[in-house]
Amino acid sequence: MDSSGARPQVAGPRAARPGTAGPGTAPTAAEPGATERIEETLLGGERRYTRVQVSEAAGVDRDRAHQLWMAMGFAEVGDDEAVFTDGDIEALRTWDALVASGTIAREDEVAHARVMGQTLSRLAEWQAREVMARADTLTRDTDAPGRAAGAADIAATLLPVIEHLQSYVWRRHLAAAADRILLAPPGELSAATMTVGFADIVGYTRVARHSDTEDLAALLEAFEEDTSEAVVSNHGRVVKMVGDEVLFVTDRPADAAAIALRLTSPDRDSKGLPALRVGMATGRVLTRFGDVYGPVVNLAARLTSLARPGTALVDAELAAALRADRRYRLQHRRPAAVRGYHHLRSWALRPR
Repeated sequence: MDSSGARPQVAGPRAARPGTAGPGTAPTAAEPGATERIEETLLGGERRYTRVQVSEAAGVDRDRAHQLWMAMGFAEVGDDEAVFTDGDIEALRTWDALVASGTIAREDEVAHARVMGQTLSRLAEWQAREVMARADTLTRDTDAPGRAAGAADIAATLLPVIEHLQSYVWRRHLAAAADRILLAPPGELSAATMTVGFADIVGYTRVARHSDTEDLAALLEAFEEDTSEAVVSNHGRVVKMVGDEVLFVTDRPADAAAIALRLTSPDRDSKGLPALRVGMATGRVLTRFGDVYGPVVNLAARLTSLARPGTALVDAELAAALRADRRYRLQHRRPAAVRGYHHLRSWALRPR
């Protein structure tokens, strides 16, 4: 079909969906009815088009459309598999219009697609498991058809609510990011001076090896809740959680110091919180697609590996920025050799 909007016709039997039974293979017990209801609710329509038809309908080159599809993290699809919906055509048209308008640079579109896919994939995986857990609780069915039917009902009810809340959270974060960018000096959109910090759980490998899944989940939940609250309440931003480690940034050195001292407070054990170690460094940082890069990030990671349990180490730049602040005490440590640094200087940060 051309880009006029006419709907392409799909001939022949419906192709198998990626990850499900192939042609000539019996469907699983959960497939009839309920599973397709879930799909149509989430995808906004029936799977009916091949990737060739989608490209033609949207007026986008096939190779480019395939590259975007893969960048978003979706499975490889054969040319004759009818797995796409009207929503896929509309999304591809919208994406192409953004590129044509200059909102997204053509040379950056794959990177944009990859970041969006990676970010939303994690969110979708968690939400899907929550929906299935909720369905199991409400239906108490152990057979596949019963679970799928319960999940279909919950998906139809919750989807509009979840979409609304996600839009609200996204807009709030967008407004906060816009404020930060507007207040930054000109020329600092992709690189800025900030403090980068890491905090990780002491002895996590040993704890994970000797804990069951419920205890490990409780530990990680306590860690993520505590570190996120410590960062945002002191004007910082959580960049990402990586297993037993959190990466955060602040615009002001004093805010970073407040975060570090809270995360290494001696009373953590009495509150049932895991012991942490923190490393922080200040300097020019490359910001790209919500993440941070550069020597300062590597330096903060190395300082974290050197820190003793319950302590925070800072680099020379951050130590110099905090030295005049009478709320903090800095104790110089013996230089150490770590990967990438033969003579790394550091200071232990403590409250005065």
